[in-house]
Amino acid sequence: MNSQRIVGIVLLIIGVALLVAGLHASHSLADRTHDLIFGRYTKMTALYIFGGIALGIAGLLMTIFSSRRN
Repeated sequence: MNSQRIVGIVLLIIGVALLVAGLHASHSLADRTHDLIFGRYTKMTALYIFGGIALGIAGLLMTIFSSRRN
């Protein structure tokens, strides 16, 4: 397994963890109140969700398209 594939797997795992943390945080009382008043999530919740999606996609692409040469 080459280093690019390993980095891709690590990014994918971190991305999924951030996405799960962001989705979990979106159900908190503070975030629901902020959503009720302002109509959007807090900045940190949005950062976790969008950052998790971006890292997950980057990790998936690195894992799939990594070169098979050693």
